[in-house]
Amino acid sequence: MISTSNLGLSYGKRILFKDVDIKFTPGNCYGLIGANGTGKSTFLKILAGEIEPSTGSVQISPGERLAVLKQNHYEFDDFEVLKTVIMGHTRLYAIMEEKEALYAKPVFSDEDGLRVSELEGEFAELNGWDAETDAAKLLIGLGIPEQLHGQKMRDLNGDEKVRILLAQALFGNPDILLLDEPTNHLNAAAIRWLEEFLYNFANTVIVVSHDRHFLNKVCTHIADIDFDKIQLFVGNYDFWLESSELALRLAKEANKKTEEKAKELQSFIQRFSANASKSRQATSRKKLLEKLTLEDIKPSSRRYPYIAFKPDREAGDQLLTVEGLCKGIDGEKVLDGVSFRVEKGDKIAFVGESELARTTLFKILMGETAADDGEFKWGVTTSQAYFPKDNDAFFAGNEAILVDWLRQFSRDQEETFIRGFLGRMLFSGEESLKKASVLSGGEKVRCMLAKMMLSGANVLIFDEPTNHLDLESITALNNGLINFNGTILFTSHDHQFVQTVANRIVEITGTGIIDRRISYDEYLETKM
Repeated sequence: MISTSNLGLSYGKRILFKDVDIKFTPGNCYGLIGANGTGKSTFLKILAGEIEPSTGSVQISPGERLAVLKQNHYEFDDFEVLKTVIMGHTRLYAIMEEKEALYAKPVFSDEDGLRVSELEGEFAELNGWDAETDAAKLLIGLGIPEQLHGQKMRDLNGDEKVRILLAQALFGNPDILLLDEPTNHLNAAAIRWLEEFLYNFANTVIVVSHDRHFLNKVCTHIADIDFDKIQLFVGNYDFWLESSELALRLAKEANKKTEEKAKELQSFIQRFSANASKSRQATSRKKLLEKLTLEDIKPSSRRYPYIAFKPDREAGDQLLTVEGLCKGIDGEKVLDGVSFRVEKGDKIAFVGESELARTTLFKILMGETAADDGEFKWGVTTSQAYFPKDNDAFFAGNEAILVDWLRQFSRDQEETFIRGFLGRMLFSGEESLKKASVLSGGEKVRCMLAKMMLSGANVLIFDEPTNHLDLESITALNNGLINFNGTILFTSHDHQFVQTVANRIVEITGTGIIDRRISYDEYLETKM
């Protein structure tokens, strides 16, 4: 168990949180949420002992081992992959190193023999004989093939290092597991494997993630940073979201009788309980949900941007035809014979192992790069708005304030209109006077979305739009695209985003595409 007492952290006059008394118990997975900048990652670092709080303390049950997903991808460059994973269990690794040093001595004394005997006993208690096998299973589950297990970390790419560090955190059945964005750089298969692993994990997990589907799958509780506090709520992310909205509505309906409110709450809880899976966490969560009362749910202070795309005109039947597109980059064939036709009402998610292939296809369709072979043709009634994965060109070195930055993309040049539009995207008051060059990643994304909304396009193209966004903005964008009545071509790692928006899946392969008019969940079933 890990808990905090009177915990607080502030930087000057800025308070991240204060007077936090919270307890995280075994058998539960806690999703730590909060708007960008509220201190989610910082709180994990305090729990891990990497940052000293301004006030209060952290307590861990005696003898319990805490594991953390490391963020420094270069820390273990001099070590082999398999050894890096085993290093996640500090004590076990220290025993292995000491044993190896003793056995390597040219002269083996009686004292050495006694020490080795002690080490061998502790080694067996810690399941040391299975260490390499267990580490290899974790790596394979996360998509690191056996042929890489003996290589040095420095020889692997960034995505592979992230997966190995995740395996390191999971290794050895830690009592307390702290995970900061564990699904980053994982493909769909690896995420499913991690979900299953955490389903069956019997100890304490605290996780920060912007992946709503992942939070819904693994979390028994939500720890919400809001109002300078951290409050615990039973249930997964969707339950927290809908219950906070329900609490806000019930609070406004002052005339409604307590009995009526209680019935509404009970109906709401039963709906969520009925959807629980067969996992241990879900069963536990169902029992806890049934004990909830009106006093246990509270409205959130979260602000959601208003995201709605309205095309100026309806597109005709001829939207986009792509024939035999091929493209090579640095001697590697990225696209090979890609052909498809976009029909009216299509919301197509482009998937596949190569992110570069998807980005390259979008750049070709938007005229930013030329294909080596093949052709494409947009329908004459179409207009396109594009969200690139890398948007730095729109902001780097740009000293214009946001009002002027957005004005260049608007037909209505009035100050009140521009400021109103920025306000809907959560840039109110002095925030609308920020310089474009100093915006955070999430603020840049919101500006790019505002630019797209002002375009009035009937075809939207998105390359990983949820990167850098907080959960509130992701939810708003998700709903905006569900309600959009035009055509969408997009790629995203967000499972729920793809599942709820796409009505067609196009997988880019090394020899063309696989085109299916199915949902994302149905597509994933075909890959199992």
